[in-house]
Amino acid sequence: MKNFGRSSSSLKSAETMRLIFSVACGVMFGLFIGISFSTSSLTKLNITASIVSNFPIARDRNNIVSSQNHTDSSIKIQNATDQLKIWVPSNPKGAERLPPGLVASESDYYLRRLWGNPSEDLPSKPKCLVTFTVGVKQKHNIDAAVKKFSDDFTILLFHYDGKTTEWDEFEWSKRAIHVSALKQTKWWYAKRFLHPDIVAPYDYIFIWDEDLGVEHFDANEYIKLVKKHGLEISQPGLDPRKGTTWPMTIRRGNGEVHTITEEKPGKCSDPHLPPCAAFVEIMAPVFSRDAWRCVWHMIQNDLIHGWGLDFAVHKCVEPAHEKIGVVDAQWILHQSVPSLGNEGQAKDGKAAWRGVRERCEKEWSMFQSRVENAEKDYYISKGIDTSNFTFKSNGIDPSNFISH
Repeated sequence: MKNFGRSSSSLKSAETMRLIFSVACGVMFGLFIGISFSTSSLTKLNITASIVSNFPIARDRNNIVSSQNHTDSSIKIQNATDQLKIWVPSNPKGAERLPPGLVASESDYYLRRLWGNPSEDLPSKPKCLVTFTVGVKQKHNIDAAVKKFSDDFTILLFHYDGKTTEWDEFEWSKRAIHVSALKQTKWWYAKRFLHPDIVAPYDYIFIWDEDLGVEHFDANEYIKLVKKHGLEISQPGLDPRKGTTWPMTIRRGNGEVHTITEEKPGKCSDPHLPPCAAFVEIMAPVFSRDAWRCVWHMIQNDLIHGWGLDFAVHKCVEPAHEKIGVVDAQWILHQSVPSLGNEGQAKDGKAAWRGVRERCEKEWSMFQSRVENAEKDYYISKGIDTSNFTFKSNGIDPSNFISH
């Protein structure tokens, strides 16, 4: 019996040792797995994911989730992009994609330096613009005229003869703006170089011929009277001794300004319309900024002499018979030098000036027809019966007058 007891105890000890050994081996294996997992887990997971994704259901689910995430991301990016796009309908045409604070819709004729701080370029900004359409033969007359304008005026010369360096003898010419195009009229220049957004800084714009005598004219005093009487379109009175055509524009010696006159019987269908009122000639007109914005749009690209324009500018001012007038206290002399007329071309035995004159008369008739047709079309578009309308405001024959 003693032998049997001793044998049973030995068996239990052996089993215990095997258990301890197994546990120890398990612990060591676990530590090994734990250490290895940190470096191989990503690879194992990828392998596992690859294996799982081979199953059709899992693959379809992954594609749906991936596609949905991509779509959501694209929508978010597109929405963010749309929000960052700039579109401002109130900006000038063509500039809708710019932020309003960047839009520079107006310009000027102020001369700038090539150096220094831009904010220090202009010690002063002239508030009026005076333009002359000139040829070198009249340079001394223009010199006298320019000297009647102070530093508060920007001087702009349009050279129809192409000669500009000949004006360098005058000190003021170095500060003037010179634009040259052969054999063009002041209205051709005005349509192309006096856009309202270019001349916007100027309170008044003078668009003058070259053959004006200015002995009795002072530009600063003229502006004072224009402002005092609220004139939007004006001209100096004309010395009655020479170069006058219309009673309205002849200087009167008993006042500062007049806005109405008496014409020959039958000349005026309405005492408040040209040539009895609301009328200045095209030789020396002066426009306010607002009036010029309208008149510029009225000027036709191809009708370069401007004949008939003086009978239509009243459409740009209301009430025209009060805001269009002649300044008597500051007057000029129209010398009637046909310098631009002589720039024409002799043809079919006709003198050069004759062809120019015939073109002027033709343009007047064409312009009058365009005005009448445009107004008629407008009223018809509004459903207004025009059968009883009289569109011609006067029956004047342009061939009876010389307008410049």
